[in-house]
Amino acid sequence: MFKKDISPGAKSKVKSSAQRAIRSKVIEQYPKLEPYIDDILPKKEQLDLVKLPDRVSLYTLGATPLFFQHMDDPLLPHLTLVHKYPDSFQLLRIDRGAIRFVLSGATLMVPGLTSAGGRLPDDDADEEGRYGDEDLEAGEVVVVEAEGKDHACMVGVLKVGTKEMREKKKGIACEAGHYLGDGLWGLG
Repeated sequence: MFKKDISPGAKSKVKSSAQRAIRSKVIEQYPKLEPYIDDILPKKEQLDLVKLPDRVSLYTLGATPLFFQHMDDPLLPHLTLVHKYPDSFQLLRIDRGAIRFVLSGATLMVPGLTSAGGRLPDDDADEEGRYGDEDLEAGEVVVVEAEGKDHACMVGVLKVGTKEMREKKKGIACEAGHYLGDGLWGLG
């Protein structure tokens, strides 16, 4: 979505009523963020809306990007927020071979998640239970970590469910919404 450098458009202040709606939508979409919601979206602080190309809205608190949304799609967290609260999102892990493709903006393919280094929810190889124990459905927002790395490298929306990924082991797994080094990451 943000392969090229982007230039921000108009910046406007979000009304307090809209801010409350965004806050409740965040809690509904990401229930694990609820304990931190006052740190992320303080009630007394002013939330800003930055218009980006291709009908994308970026919500910021001061200079800190928090969430972005394409038209009426779900709110997706910015990677800076994901790096602060990594365990508050649904996680998947790609193997080492898929890292360079993801960081160049390619669509995440199923083999990157189902190979030996990849992890899906309810995986036998997931000893500590970090990736959850319930299968995910198509359309859910996921944060993708890379094998051997400390921080998440991508946020996206699943194209197929994780159960189907395990069965077919091929095809498109996830659309890249935002990844390290993309235009949104480099936005000043």
